[in-house]
Amino acid sequence: MNEDELRSLVEQGWTALEAEQTTGERRLRVAELSVGTGSGSPAVAVDHDGHRHLLVPIHAHMKVRAGLDGPVLRLRKRPLEDAETYQTYADLGCLRDDLNDLFTELCVDVLEEAAELPDNPVKALYRVLDRWKSLFRTQGPQLGPEELAGLFGELTVLNRLLVLDPSAHRIWRGPEGHRHDFSAAINAVEVKAGTGSEGRRPRIHGLDQLEAPDRGTLFLAWLRLHRTATSGVGTRFVESVDEAIRLSDDEEALLGLLARAGYRLADADLYEDVRFVIAEERWYRVGADFPGLTGEMLTEAGVPVSVLDVEYTIDLSGEIPAPMDPQQVSRMIENLVQEPA
Repeated sequence: MNEDELRSLVEQGWTALEAEQTTGERRLRVAELSVGTGSGSPAVAVDHDGHRHLLVPIHAHMKVRAGLDGPVLRLRKRPLEDAETYQTYADLGCLRDDLNDLFTELCVDVLEEAAELPDNPVKALYRVLDRWKSLFRTQGPQLGPEELAGLFGELTVLNRLLVLDPSAHRIWRGPEGHRHDFSAAINAVEVKAGTGSEGRRPRIHGLDQLEAPDRGTLFLAWLRLHRTATSGVGTRFVESVDEAIRLSDDEEALLGLLARAGYRLADADLYEDVRFVIAEERWYRVGADFPGLTGEMLTEAGVPVSVLDVEYTIDLSGEIPAPMDPQQVSRMIENLVQEPA
């Protein structure tokens, strides 16, 4: 079905529904569209106030992105039931009748995108909303070499988590200013990336960065990166971003985190030639034998903690502390994504 046919389909659906008798305050007049997805058929609807809606079918256990709540668009999870069926939808409603023409174009975009993603129509919805929002985004300052390396390291870990759980971006806390880059209900991971050719000397920011979560364990991932401009060698920075977007079940949430970390899709051309090779990767359990300085240590030693903005470097160049073996790392990552966010 082409764009004109989709536009005619949704407009005819709304027009027919608007001609029907007004329903109760919490009810919708609904008409299914002859466009199938893996989760069911999308539908158009009109509410008690005459506002138009697009209903995108989702599985009952799925959550719907928060934050879109008027004054023009509203997105919410809505279960609908009749005598024969029960279906849950992502309900996108337009609260401004004077913008119905624009809302029609938005809905046509969503339906076209859903045809490309029939097994995940809600992702198609998010993708279109994000594209429309991007019209109003401005370009930010360019990331520096150390910032690029650090973000690439975090994306490397994030993508491994997303392979196991498409919602794992919810435990990526570094862009929000959390003391640990990844933090679930119990355990946490701090990622350090260095571009030097010798030693393993990560920079620690603050007296709490190497403190384990309450009743949990902290792990530190060390990545030695080599930046290269050679085509075909290493991983392109923008490929790591694209991979995270592909794996995540909520592009908008992930794009928001990337923006807080200093990267926006509109800036992708700036980093087209940036590539990294992971020359070394080590994971550590931050335990009693791990070097570091924390507020807890100072308190236990009877030293008042009255200094701010503490930064220091630790040296992991030797064989102590010993790194975790690959099987231990795999189990730790699996356990991390199984914890509540």
